[in-house]
Amino acid sequence: MAVGSIRLPSLTSLAPLKRQCSYRSSGISLSVNGFYPFKRIVQACLQSSTANGDIGVQLPDDQSEIIFMGTGTSEGIPRVSCLTNPLKTCPVCSKATEPGNRNRRLNTSILIRYLNSSRKSNILIDVGKFFYHSALRWFPAYGIRTIDAVIITHSHADAIGGLDDLRDWTNNVQPNIPIYVAERDFEVMKKTHYYLVDTSVILPGAAVSELQFNIIPEEPLNVHGLKVTPIPVWHGRGYRSLGFRFGNICYISDVSEIPEETYPLLQYCDILILDALRPDRSSSTHFGLPRALEEVQKIQPKRTLFTGMMHLMDHEEVSDYLSKLKVSEGLDVQLSYDGLRVPVTL
Repeated sequence: MAVGSIRLPSLTSLAPLKRQCSYRSSGISLSVNGFYPFKRIVQACLQSSTANGDIGVQLPDDQSEIIFMGTGTSEGIPRVSCLTNPLKTCPVCSKATEPGNRNRRLNTSILIRYLNSSRKSNILIDVGKFFYHSALRWFPAYGIRTIDAVIITHSHADAIGGLDDLRDWTNNVQPNIPIYVAERDFEVMKKTHYYLVDTSVILPGAAVSELQFNIIPEEPLNVHGLKVTPIPVWHGRGYRSLGFRFGNICYISDVSEIPEETYPLLQYCDILILDALRPDRSSSTHFGLPRALEEVQKIQPKRTLFTGMMHLMDHEEVSDYLSKLKVSEGLDVQLSYDGLRVPVTL
């Protein structure tokens, strides 16, 4: 298969990924407590899992970094529906229950740890409905306590569903958290999180997140000393989403089309973090892997990390496929995973 002028290994090597759920002909033993074969899987889900090779890594005090808080879809991986289905086995969701397995993915989000003067600022991009679980997993592990700002890409639940969970920080760690959001998405928040926008409706004594909303235009802004440039893209027909550029790092988590006028914002990109939902094709709202690779060819970043993967994307199998592109075409393209830490210069 050819993507632009790049010769890629045949996607037939990824054919098994298109059929991740295979029927089993063997019988299923049932007990009064449910599907016994899934007992081990459910137990594993309750165990704490970590990304191999990241816990305990110590970076220099003067090193900025990106931490991938989540790299999955809105529903996350594993899917409950896959784990409880007595007729099918989903290989990726089953693997995702294993401690440390990189197929376990929560809502797409990154944390920028930016060294500004004498301290590091923690700038979060998106706070989705699984944010609490991401924070529980990675904040203690990586010594993160404060959230200095939150930048919102768009107003879907996997980007703003965790706003209410920020109360733990504003009640116990810091007085408030600035939220940077486009006007159109703030209008949505007025409905979905009206009590956080207008706190006058809160009953006396109730403790909710203390948030400071800042409306951002599609032009560069300063967030805790870090220059952040919005990258406008389409996330489905007629639906605007924002990526962000900080330094020579470009982050585009939810995209179905990049407008031609946006490409100049992506020039001289060292690290591109890009949406890649599934291995075989794009959807109406997200790039699939073939389209994402076409965009990599067009943008020409030094390194690319894909994010936003669903349960058809087996981490090991797709990573093996992508590694062949580095050997054959010199493309540095990889899958990210929850908990991945990337040292950066900002």
